[in-house]
Amino acid sequence: MPELPEVEVCKLGILPHIKGQQVDDVVVRFWQLRWPIPEDVLTLKGHKVLDVQRRSKYLMLIFDTGTLLIHLGMSGAIRVISNDVAPIKHDHFDLVFKNKKVLRLNDPRRFGAVLWLPEHQDIDGVLAKLGPEPLSDEFNVDYLIEKAKGRKTPIKNFLMNNPVVVGVGNIYANEALFLSGILPTTHAGDISKRRLSILVDTIKAVLAAAITQGGTTLKDFTQADGKPGYFAQSLNVYGRGGEPCLVCDTELTEIRQSNRSSVYCKKCQKK
Repeated sequence: MPELPEVEVCKLGILPHIKGQQVDDVVVRFWQLRWPIPEDVLTLKGHKVLDVQRRSKYLMLIFDTGTLLIHLGMSGAIRVISNDVAPIKHDHFDLVFKNKKVLRLNDPRRFGAVLWLPEHQDIDGVLAKLGPEPLSDEFNVDYLIEKAKGRKTPIKNFLMNNPVVVGVGNIYANEALFLSGILPTTHAGDISKRRLSILVDTIKAVLAAAITQGGTTLKDFTQADGKPGYFAQSLNVYGRGGEPCLVCDTELTEIRQSNRSSVYCKKCQKK
């Protein structure tokens, strides 16, 4: 599943191509994604994209009449391509613009979403339950201490809980906990303020570095054959279970937490 840095880079990739552009047509080839695509999207014809923003893993296309939310789900990809490029299998949704460009969503597993917030009102509460953005000032050590107080939830699961903080997915939770020296199984409420402060700073640094690194892939969002997924990154622990730790050479341990892989170093990370 694309995580926050991938979605942020996607936003940066498509923004200069569609901001200020007028929608000429809306094409829905498959109406049932994770949720049904609302028929209201057809009313976007004739309206301009005023801005492209991101909240958690949702892309937000801002129009004068409301906000179009797009979620990439498990395997979705979005591109801005010429309108003469023929659709392929799993191309479910197009915004066709007056400038002959098309914003096209491809979603093989159909776990993504296209939703409409009329007059920018989150009527169904899609965004209301989300915690703060990890790169914002709202996500700080005092906030995290208050949320973690008394919690027996393993810290990795805690960080991946969207009402606590959005966008710290599996890859970046693994990496941040390693760099902070905290075992992923440690109870969230048992971690000191000093260590939580380090963790907050590390999460911000890991995500910011991933976004910067992903900037090299911005051109992919204007190529019809661009591949969805993660951009190349140098990872310390994620996906390296059984391999030597890059710091101390200890064999990395891999376990399952809430059906997700957690990889850590028994020597570098402590409770």
